[in-house]
Amino acid sequence: MSRRATAWRALIAFAVVAVSLFLALTTPARLGLDLSGGTRIVLEAQEAQGRKPDAESTDRALEVLRQRVDALGVAEPELVRSGSDRIVVELPGVQDPREAAKVIGRTAQLTFHPVKGETTSAAPKADDGSRALADPDRPDAFLELGPPALTGEGIDDATPDFDATSGGGWAVALAFEKKASGAWAKLTGEAACAAPGDPGRRVAIVLDDRIVSAPGMRETVPCGTGITGGSTQITGGFDAEGARELAALVKGGALPLPVEVVEQSTVGPSLGAEAIRAGAWAALIGLACTAVFITVVYRLLGLLATVALSLYGLISYAAIVALGATLTMPGIAGFVLAVGMAVDANVLVFERAREEYGQASRRPKDLRRPLARGFSKAWSAVLDSNVTTLIAAGLLFVLASGPVKGFGVTLAVGVLASMISALVITRVLADWALGRGLVRRRPQTSGMTGKGRLRTRLEQRPPRLMRFSGRWLLVSGGVLLVALAGLGVRGLELGVEFTGGRQTQYATERPVDADTARAAVSEAGFPEAVVQRTDQDGSSLVTVRTGPLEDSEERRVRAALAEHGGKVTVERDDMVGPSLGTELRDKAVLALAVAVGAQLLYLTVRFRGTLALAAVAAMAQDVLLVVGLFAWLGKPADSVFLAALLTVVGYSVNDTVVVFDRLRELRRLRPGASWETLGDLAVGQTLPRTVNTGLGAIFVLLALALSGGGTLTDFAVALLAGIGVGIASTIFTAMPLAVRLERRRRPSASPEKPNKRVREGTGAVV
Repeated sequence: MSRRATAWRALIAFAVVAVSLFLALTTPARLGLDLSGGTRIVLEAQEAQGRKPDAESTDRALEVLRQRVDALGVAEPELVRSGSDRIVVELPGVQDPREAAKVIGRTAQLTFHPVKGETTSAAPKADDGSRALADPDRPDAFLELGPPALTGEGIDDATPDFDATSGGGWAVALAFEKKASGAWAKLTGEAACAAPGDPGRRVAIVLDDRIVSAPGMRETVPCGTGITGGSTQITGGFDAEGARELAALVKGGALPLPVEVVEQSTVGPSLGAEAIRAGAWAALIGLACTAVFITVVYRLLGLLATVALSLYGLISYAAIVALGATLTMPGIAGFVLAVGMAVDANVLVFERAREEYGQASRRPKDLRRPLARGFSKAWSAVLDSNVTTLIAAGLLFVLASGPVKGFGVTLAVGVLASMISALVITRVLADWALGRGLVRRRPQTSGMTGKGRLRTRLEQRPPRLMRFSGRWLLVSGGVLLVALAGLGVRGLELGVEFTGGRQTQYATERPVDADTARAAVSEAGFPEAVVQRTDQDGSSLVTVRTGPLEDSEERRVRAALAEHGGKVTVERDDMVGPSLGTELRDKAVLALAVAVGAQLLYLTVRFRGTLALAAVAAMAQDVLLVVGLFAWLGKPADSVFLAALLTVVGYSVNDTVVVFDRLRELRRLRPGASWETLGDLAVGQTLPRTVNTGLGAIFVLLALALSGGGTLTDFAVALLAGIGVGIASTIFTAMPLAVRLERRRRPSASPEKPNKRVREGTGAVV
C-alpha cells in the first residue's frame, strides 16, 4: 500500500472539507420563490405588425422590464431570458401577482398630443395619429387630439413626486432627454398661445390609448417659448401607489413587442417556510435512520461511512452555494434523495471488501489490503451507476424548467459529492482506523470479517432463478399489463403544467371537507374543477384545479369557499397558458425518450448490446409501472412527477448496471459456464448490496413522504415505487432477458467445467 497515495488522498479530503466549511459559513444560500415566498411570471413576446420576436428584441424587452421592476421597489428581483421569446421574472415577497403582471407586461406606449378641441364621442385613431379619447377630468367629454408630438422614448427619468404647491397630492415628475426637451418646449409653447379656457391650451399625455393627464398651461408659460429646462409634471389625482406605478411604466418606456403572461406562480411565505422545515426534518430523520442501519450492518466501517455522509452533506451544500444555484423545494428533495444514493458507493465498496477478506486463503492481518482491493474492484460499478444518474440529472437541467431544473442541479451535485465522499473521505478514514492496533487485535469490530446473514444464506442456498427466465418474463409482462390497464381505465391525470389552466391552493380558517368544497366551487360556476383537500399542520388546505381562469373568477371561487371555511388565504397560485402547457408536455415526452436513448447508448458502450437492451427494457418497464400506479391512484402527473420519473430511470439503470457488471466479471472468470449459472451467481453475489442500498434510500424517502407534504409526498411515493420495481425488474426482467438474449446470440460452447478459481458449492470467485 502506497503511503504517498494515502497521504495525497488525506490532503485532498482535508482541502475539500476545509473549503466546503468556509463556503458554508460565509456564503448564504439562495432560496427559490417556492421556499422564500413570492411570484414567478413567465412572459412570452408576441408577433406585432408582422415582426416576429427574436433574441435581440426579447433582450431589449428584458431591459425595459428590468427598469420597471426596479421602479416597483422589489427587493432582489431576477429577470432572465429563456429561449428566444420568453422572459422569466421572479419577484421575491410579491404576493399579489396581478398588479405586478399588469405593470411589467403592459406595452406602455406613452405619447404627448396637442389638444384641438372637445367632442361628445370617441373617435378611432387616424392615419396621422390623431383621435378623440375620454377626458380624465370630465367623464362625459372627449378631447380631440392631434398627431403625437413626442413619445415616451424621449423620457430620461420619471419619479413619483408629492406636489405640495397645488394643494397637496401625488404627481409624476418627468425629465426629458436633451433631444426631446426642444420638442416638449415647442408643444407647450403652441398650447400656451391658446386663450384661457380653450381646450387647445391643454396637452394630453396618453398611455396605452388612455389619457392619464391633460394639464393646461399656466399663465406663466410664455406663448411660443413653452416649458424649457427639460422637465415637467404629470398630475391627475394620483395616490402614492398610482404615482409609483405610472412612474415605473413611463421610466421603463415602451416594450419593442407586446408580451403575454403564459405562466404565473405565487407562493405564500408560510408555505415556503413549511417546505424548508419539512425538508430539513426529512434530511435529519433519513440520515439518522441510514446512519443507524449501516452502522449496525458494517460496524466500524459503517460508522466511518456515517461521518463521511455528514461531510458529504457539507460538500453538497457548499457546492450549491458556490455555484450560485437556487435552492428550490424539488432541490431539497434532490438533496435528501442524494443522501440515500450516497450510501450506494459505500455499500458497494464494503461488500467487495467483505468478499476479498472471505476469499483470501489466509486471513490477512492488515485489513487495509482487502479494503484496497474492494475499492479497486468496486470502481467500475460505482462509475457506471453514477454516470447513469448524472445522465438523468443532465436531462432535467436541459429540458426542464423552473424549480425542477434546480432538482437536476442538486441531484448532479449530490452524485459528484457522493463519489468524493465514498472514494476519498471514507477511504482516508478507513485506512486510518483499520491501521490502529485495537482493530488489528479485534478484526471483527471492523465489520469486514462478517459475511452478514443474507450473504451466508445465499451461499448456503444459491438462487436458481434463471432456469425459469421465461416464466419470470411472463410474470413481468402481466404486471406491466395491469399498470397499462390503469392508463386505459382511469387515465393519467395531467397536472396544470402540461394541460394549461390554473391551480390554486387555499388555506381555510375552519376545516372544509372535500365534498363541501367541491359543491362550493361548482356553485361558483366551475362544475368541472378538480377539488382536493389535505390537512397540514392543523390547517385545512383546499386545492382547486381548473382551465384558464380570470382573476375575477378566482375571487369568486375564494368567496364561495369562505362561506364554509371562514377566512380564506391563497397559499399557492399557479397559472399556465395552454400553449406553454402543450410545450411542456411535449418536452416531458422528449425528456423520457432522450433518457432512454442516452442510457441505451451509454450502456452499449460500457457493455455489450444485448445487456444494454435488457437494461433499457427493464428501465422502460419501471417507468410504465410508476406511471400506471399514479393512474390507478388518481394522482396528478406534473413537472415534479417528471423529475421523479427521470430519477427512477437513473436509479433503475444504476441497480441493473451493478448486477451486469458482476455478470461481465464472472463471464471472464468462468467462460465455460452457462448463462443461467452466471446470472444466478451475479444476482446472488450482488443481492446484499442491492438490499442494503435500497433500504438506505427507502429510509430517506419514507421520511420525505411522511414529513414532506403535498407535492413532495407524491414525489417520494413515485420514487419509493420506482426503487421497489427497480430492484424487482433487475432480478426478474433485466437478468432473465439478458440470459435469453445472450443464450440465443452466443450459447455456451460446452457444459460448465470445474474452475479452480471458484470455491465449490458457493459460487464465490477466489
